[in-house]
Amino acid sequence: MPGLATVAMGIWSGAGSRHERAEEQGLAHLLEHMAFKGTTRRNALQIAEEIEAVGGEVNAETNTEYTAYYARTLGPDMPLAVDILTDILADPAFDMTELAREKEVILQEIGSYEDTPDEVVFDMVMETAFAGAPIGRRILGTPKTVRAQNPKTMRGFMDRTYRLPSMVVSAAGAIDHDALIHEVGSRLSSFSHDQAPEPELALYTGGDSRRVKALEQAHLVFGFDAPSWRDPDHYAMHVFSNILGGGMSSRLFQEVREKRGLCYEIYSFFSPFSDSGFFAIYGGTGEMQLTDYTPLVLDTLCEATKSVTMAEVSRAKAQMKMSLLTALESPGRRAEQMARHMLAYGRVLPRDEMVSMIDAITIDDVCRVASRSLQAPPTIAAIGPIKPLMSIDAMVARLGTPVPKMN
Repeated sequence: MPGLATVAMGIWSGAGSRHERAEEQGLAHLLEHMAFKGTTRRNALQIAEEIEAVGGEVNAETNTEYTAYYARTLGPDMPLAVDILTDILADPAFDMTELAREKEVILQEIGSYEDTPDEVVFDMVMETAFAGAPIGRRILGTPKTVRAQNPKTMRGFMDRTYRLPSMVVSAAGAIDHDALIHEVGSRLSSFSHDQAPEPELALYTGGDSRRVKALEQAHLVFGFDAPSWRDPDHYAMHVFSNILGGGMSSRLFQEVREKRGLCYEIYSFFSPFSDSGFFAIYGGTGEMQLTDYTPLVLDTLCEATKSVTMAEVSRAKAQMKMSLLTALESPGRRAEQMARHMLAYGRVLPRDEMVSMIDAITIDDVCRVASRSLQAPPTIAAIGPIKPLMSIDAMVARLGTPVPKMN
């Protein structure tokens, strides 16, 4: 990226929470936490001191389908970033003292999470939408599964899932491509060249999950089946999500908040995965407003599936292109986008190709994809003072969707 003096680079492994076995729940996230806790060459303090001595930073994150380890440095210091990232992946120490301490940190994180209802409701909705499937499990894991992990289970998970065919080194900014290839070289050669096992399929089920709790607000998510990354319709699904709840001009924001004052926060989102996808509406409202809020949200959704306008489609497409092109101007986001493309498609999609696919979306595409989502049972997740919330049968009748099978 001409004109930049810094480099954002990272190593993405196609091993996330959905690749865990039931007894491993939270293990991918624990590995992320242990990433910078020491190798056989460096302890945790040395890792921090070395990268910060050149003004750089390192971090990691766990996703449903991948784990990323990344760094940001000045251009000339890229070799150090490569050395540290490859060291923590290829030669982690998994020191027992550090591991015990980090487990306690994660247990505190889980506890904090449980005290945040607008976070809990998202775990509830995923567990319900993909009932029994790994993709629906909580990334953080449970206290029981986190406590059960040890160096043997951690190395076993890495051996099984961290394989070169599903690992990507991505960088953007002031980089020399040949120099990067030289630096990475054989540093990752200890990882297997065999394909990692495929994760269990993400089978959408739908369902109803409610938790009455003494809170000021009810937190609600209404979710639906949606296209995967590999389905060309995912672009149209993004457009529909933007129209319905993607900004201050969206239908939900205008109808529910601006015109009626039934909530402070409401939005829709679309999360595509490699073999499935999930579209949902989140909102928070008071107990006394539930009887007005819920039918209004459901009716607004149903109406939108068959009445989007050209102006709305054009606005949503402009928002998508703005987001896409803005990301390409950030080294960190560009490196991430390239890595995600490689994991999802096996290639980096050119900017013009993505823009063309967005431009090609029509009103009919948006309505068709949105209507398709309502052909599967809905997913309801709610926490808080939710006794007045209408029944799942009443919601299904209003939406015209199939009834979810209850476990």
